[in-house]
Amino acid sequence: MSADAITRKQKKVSKTDPAKSNNMTVSEENKEIDLNHPDLFLNRELSLLAFHRRVSAQAQDTSMPLLERLRFLCIASTNLDEFFELRVAGLKQRVVVSAPQAGPDNMTPQEVLNRIRVAAVEFVEEQYRLLNESLFPALEQEGICFLKRDQWNEAQNQWVRTYFEEELQPILSPIGLDPAHPFPRILNKSLNFIVSLKGKDAFGRDSGMAIVQAPRSLPRFIQIPPELAQHPYDFIFLSSILHAHVGDLFPGMKVTGCYQFRVTRNSDLFVDEEEVDDLLRALEGELPARRYGDSVRLEVADNCPEKMINFLLKQFKLEQQDLYQVNGPVNLNRLLPLPDLLDRPDLKFPSFTPSVPTRLGRNLLNTIREGDLLLHHPFESFTPVVDFVRQAAVDPQVLAIKQTLYRSGPDSVLVDALVEAAKANKEVTVIVELRARFDEEANIRLANRLQQAGAHVVYGVVGYKTHAKMIMVVRREGKKLKRYVHLGTGNYHDRTARIYTDYGLLTCDEKLGEDVHNMFMQLTTLGRGTQLKKMLQAPFSLHTGLIERIEREAEFAQQGKPAHIIAKVNALNEPKIISTLYKASMAGVKIDLIVRGICCLKPGIPGISENIQVRSIVGRFLEHTRSFYFLNNGDPEVFCASADWMDRNLLKRVEECYPIEKPELKTRVIEQGLKLYLQDNTQAWVLDKEGNYTRLTPKEGEPAICAQQTLLQTLAEKA
Repeated sequence: MSADAITRKQKKVSKTDPAKSNNMTVSEENKEIDLNHPDLFLNRELSLLAFHRRVSAQAQDTSMPLLERLRFLCIASTNLDEFFELRVAGLKQRVVVSAPQAGPDNMTPQEVLNRIRVAAVEFVEEQYRLLNESLFPALEQEGICFLKRDQWNEAQNQWVRTYFEEELQPILSPIGLDPAHPFPRILNKSLNFIVSLKGKDAFGRDSGMAIVQAPRSLPRFIQIPPELAQHPYDFIFLSSILHAHVGDLFPGMKVTGCYQFRVTRNSDLFVDEEEVDDLLRALEGELPARRYGDSVRLEVADNCPEKMINFLLKQFKLEQQDLYQVNGPVNLNRLLPLPDLLDRPDLKFPSFTPSVPTRLGRNLLNTIREGDLLLHHPFESFTPVVDFVRQAAVDPQVLAIKQTLYRSGPDSVLVDALVEAAKANKEVTVIVELRARFDEEANIRLANRLQQAGAHVVYGVVGYKTHAKMIMVVRREGKKLKRYVHLGTGNYHDRTARIYTDYGLLTCDEKLGEDVHNMFMQLTTLGRGTQLKKMLQAPFSLHTGLIERIEREAEFAQQGKPAHIIAKVNALNEPKIISTLYKASMAGVKIDLIVRGICCLKPGIPGISENIQVRSIVGRFLEHTRSFYFLNNGDPEVFCASADWMDRNLLKRVEECYPIEKPELKTRVIEQGLKLYLQDNTQAWVLDKEGNYTRLTPKEGEPAICAQQTLLQTLAEKA
């Protein structure tokens, strides 16, 4: 849409409507609204924290199977850990160096930290209240009990003593604090105990305090042998065993208190890629430091005396606002293994078998030659993607295989196939992203393994993470070479393919194959890339391509034509995209956004974003598909992508965005992947202009619609 058209539209907006209600400036000359005004943006970090609370809300949903509710609680706790390790840690660093505002919302880092503190305290209290008042009692009704010390009978007490003496005590190293025994280094997120003592030890020392670090090699809860159990499943926390016998660690002294604590540390890695010669070795050297980064949060038992809390805060150089006192295990996420340990299918989601496309023959390349294949995981199997590489690895006519690996898992069957292909003297090139956060160590091992097999391994582009999901197989067919490609929205990871929703396209389209070839050439050489024919690519054409398409819809709306945009992404925070969406809304474009996590756009502002709806779907599977629909004057364009609408994805990473062109596949994405999610009224949360999310429920007489459940019934096979 032209600037004049935008001005005309903006002049129609009352100066006292959106501008006054949002404290935005309005030019007296032309009454233009400043679409980059901070009041039009939600804060990134607070939006992310709100997503974690939506995940935690699943644990409160009594319609969910009980063990799945516990699983959601643990996942939310793990998410919160990572939030402190990365986001809070980054904000603290910005405060130290007196950095300016953290984003387009114009909030200072300290302001954001203050807001996080308020929300996080409430979040943590909700979690432990839910655990103690709802989940534990419900589990006990099902015969799954975590026994407290005062509930142990004589036989159980004896078993606990034996476990302590034989399994726990031999590997403990309690440290009494004195000048010769300073406060120990505490591992990130490890379980520890601070112990108060009376009396003198064998050497006449009287420090009054000691630290006991729980061994990481032992589970955080232990099942009591069935013959000693009072219920079908009885468990005891490792912390309870240590509490019961901590006095045995300090003979001749009296233990007057023992309290759990855990510290969370900055876990971001810093490697100046411009200054290192070998990125792999530099990361290998940096990884150990992650365990002992700067402290950002202290969790302690809520009955810990103030004197000991202050002592711990001083040791970790933290303030009161960094303290979280909890009524339960400080390492809440260590309950996550419980659902998988229990043979209680009645308390879990019903199992299902991902389907395999009916036209899939034994020879996958033959199937692809017959027509494009679109896979919607986890409802449809990830196996065809694995078979695509496996068959290429043993096909004598296949000359080369190229693949990007961002996250693939420690025992990847895809990597196995690439290794076999390299050993068979095929040209195997793998772009391994070493900086995939928290997967660096696993990716280093994979890179070394591939190199040992004879594959060409490169680490992408300096300064730009390679987040694109691509496989290319080059095969000799007659006198020509033919390219077969897989393009995905998610990682090449067997496990996440069963719990993340993602799209994958298998095709031998000549122009798409050429585009993928050119992208691989960009990644492996230092030459300039050529313009792609069908695909959009970050950091070059994707950002501008999206803006052009949003503006095109606005132009159609200005001409009185129907205009509609539907986008499904994991996150939206890129300011230019947001302001362009505002302009399109003001022009009359209907905009439906399905944003799982971070959303910095404010919908529903009169005169600005009243044509924009934002919803978040949180359910059994992690919504991970990125797909975009533009009505385009009745000739719809549909894309799938590896990229979210975030500044880091669009401007600082290598990403791929590919068109879905076959009519039947395009219809599938529109109907099953977008419009169905807009109909969801059971797992959808709707965002308002204040940044609050409200969960939808079916209205009276309205059928309940769950997008994920519908796709399970439609696409997956029943187990």
